[in-house]
Amino acid sequence: MFADRPAAAAMDAADAVSPPPLHPELNGTAEPGGSLLDRLSHSSVLAKMALDKFGCWQCSHPCESVVQCHDAVRCFSAVDRSMDYGGLVHRSRGCLTSVDHALMLCQTNRFSRTGRVPEQPSVQYAIHCCEGNNCNDGAFPALPELPEITDDVETSSTAGGGRQAAYYGPLVAAALGPVLVLLAVLLLLALLWRARRRRRHRLRAHPHSEAQKPMLGSSQMLDDDMIRARQAGDSTLREVLEHSMTSGSGSGLPLLIQRTLAKEITLENCVGYGRYGQVWRGVWQGEHVAVKIFYSRDEASWARETQIYNTTMLRHSNILGYLGSDMGSRNSCTQLLLVAHYHPLGSLYDFLNRQTLSLEQTLQVLISTVNGINHLHSELHGTQGKPAIAHRDIKTKNILVKNNGECAIADLGLAVTQQGGHIDLGSNLRVGTRRYMAPEVLDESLNPEVFEAFLKSDMYALGLVLWEVTRRCSSSGRAEPYWSPYQDVVTPDPGFDEMKKIVCVDQHRGPAITPTPGGSGHPTLVGIARLMRECWHHNALVRLSALRLKKSLVRLQGAIKSDNLKADL
Repeated sequence: MFADRPAAAAMDAADAVSPPPLHPELNGTAEPGGSLLDRLSHSSVLAKMALDKFGCWQCSHPCESVVQCHDAVRCFSAVDRSMDYGGLVHRSRGCLTSVDHALMLCQTNRFSRTGRVPEQPSVQYAIHCCEGNNCNDGAFPALPELPEITDDVETSSTAGGGRQAAYYGPLVAAALGPVLVLLAVLLLLALLWRARRRRRHRLRAHPHSEAQKPMLGSSQMLDDDMIRARQAGDSTLREVLEHSMTSGSGSGLPLLIQRTLAKEITLENCVGYGRYGQVWRGVWQGEHVAVKIFYSRDEASWARETQIYNTTMLRHSNILGYLGSDMGSRNSCTQLLLVAHYHPLGSLYDFLNRQTLSLEQTLQVLISTVNGINHLHSELHGTQGKPAIAHRDIKTKNILVKNNGECAIADLGLAVTQQGGHIDLGSNLRVGTRRYMAPEVLDESLNPEVFEAFLKSDMYALGLVLWEVTRRCSSSGRAEPYWSPYQDVVTPDPGFDEMKKIVCVDQHRGPAITPTPGGSGHPTLVGIARLMRECWHHNALVRLSALRLKKSLVRLQGAIKSDNLKADL
């Protein structure tokens, strides 16, 4: 009986020759003359395996004691030397209760890897299957002999290591490459952000030096320190603008340069919002520019304003300098761009909210504003000539303050032109700001076939601008707080009917719009008050023209200079 034999004797018999298999078809040692699959698939063999049941000895390494297992289709004894056991010999006996399991294990009774690495154990195993009760109580099967380590094996091992290096090298490069590229991009972005931050700090530390740089197309462009252009050739922006001012073209840059604006402008920050879109501060050719970005639904406004700015002989020191228009794309959305000179002091509305004005500053603001309106209203005759232009949306938010204290008229999207008796209303059906609408616009009595009616409507709005500016004059040491026109009698965003009742029905011209800056009765302020009343008169035919208003303000300015000269003497 197997249980009576010493365990040591069973271990010593491991190297003995294994007994012959009972069924060659299970151990894969059948005589040649047909495939193994054909022999195993024979119905009689499979039926016999499924019906025969045996009792077998069962133990695990080191098999010092055994137990009996039942219902086995085959019994087995096995020896295993694999890396699962650290290269040590492992012996076991047991039952195979499944036909599929028996077919799989018993077909290959011996295995040994053909080559081995010196530092690693060889993979070897041997298994003996048998049928019959307790038939696996004999000696364990012998393992195949270990292959010898030769120079060829070592060479192949070294070559295998080289192949592994050749495989893992590109794999590591593919994994680390994108990471290194991402780190490089992040480093570049960090450097750009740091440079931009330093530049902002310099601008904050020296705001006047940056603000006083000559703007593109301004009168200071004739200086010798003009920045060089980045266009093809060797021309400067000064030469480009000089050519555009004398070639009979409009106030913008030549068309070929305008078509490259969207690609060359760098947007820095948003400085304002409007009903048509946004206004950004950008950089082009090393100079700050104002970029007005229209919403795509307001293409008619963009096209009309571009058309007006390209009007012949429109360029004037008190009209916003126009550089060009272009179309661009941002975040998969079409953008309509209008590029003009940038004025860091912002609109007259913001300027009046920030600070008060002296009497001299007040007249400078008013005269420069009226001077720009007068240039728009004037029709110039010549080879091509300039049409008369009515603005139709005059207000402090559409007037910009320049660094020298003068003003420039902006936002010509609602303008109406007349040349040679022909009136061009454009395709934009919008009207101006309700708070600044003249009585004839509110009660819809304005005759669009008479161009003079549009000019008189501009003068009404200009009279309200004079009132806003004069309230902030501090000739007596203090000034009134800034108020919008009719601020005390209408809501912050008045409706059309509300303004119609106040202006047309009530004809409100009371103390709410009577200039009393500091309660002073300075003759200059009294004269300005008389002029503004003539500008906002209910009867449009009585209102002053822009040229007459300009001459009257210049006369008041001359009186102040004369008084100052007498005081100095």
